[in-house]
Amino acid sequence: MPETDLVIIERDAARQIATVTLNRPDKLNAFSIALRSATVDAFRTLAGELDSVGCIVLTGAGRAFSAGVDLKELGGESGKDRGEATRRLAADDLDMVGAIRACPQPVIAAVNGVAITGGFEVVLACDLAIASSAARFADTHARVGILPTWGITQRLPRLIGVSRAKEMSYSGRFLDADTAERWGLVNRVVAPEDLLADATSLAADIAGADRTALAGMKRCYDEGLDMNFADGRRHEIELSAAHMRSVTPEAIAAKRAAVQERGRANQ
Repeated sequence: MPETDLVIIERDAARQIATVTLNRPDKLNAFSIALRSATVDAFRTLAGELDSVGCIVLTGAGRAFSAGVDLKELGGESGKDRGEATRRLAADDLDMVGAIRACPQPVIAAVNGVAITGGFEVVLACDLAIASSAARFADTHARVGILPTWGITQRLPRLIGVSRAKEMSYSGRFLDADTAERWGLVNRVVAPEDLLADATSLAADIAGADRTALAGMKRCYDEGLDMNFADGRRHEIELSAAHMRSVTPEAIAAKRAAVQERGRANQ
């Protein structure tokens, strides 16, 4: 498969959203070096299109979201130095998680099937997650005999609690979609045939918000969660003050009127 086909970007100009599809279905969208590079490029490209793309949906082609890093390229059969191969996972040009987190637009994971280990970590890097009822999640780092580099030991316990996170990472057991929703790992579970429609509908609602405020809100959440509560509150105030210096009273009044009109339309 040509490298250019490994990631498909579909832009919906009318709704101002984009859908990014991992397109290596014959390998369960396993993250080869080429796929990781193409994904990083896709998110960096879309990050520069904030004026026309307000939200991004990430999904997988075929029956898997992603089976994780391609272990054959992780020194398993190649004979390459495994330590160096692992360090390359976090290299700037291959850091899918970093590219997703750095994207100013919110990113919704539309989890269509299994999300295993690295694939699971990519879901955790997204702002929101909607799961098909066919989705399943697992962390098999310990089963394979490797350690994570994309932040699962920090993000997963913040979402579902330390004990549940350890249970997943230590056992390698799969978590079904309904349990993932109950534990707070995904926002909701929908029928497989409704997954993309639900995710893109939510993306379109999000894209309707003020882009600068939306990007700032994402920074407030993501950067604040890396701080203690007091520092996070101070950081929120600093970001808010910087944002308000660039906003006119007239712009706020116009936005408020639009919000009120939208509320009346939804009654």
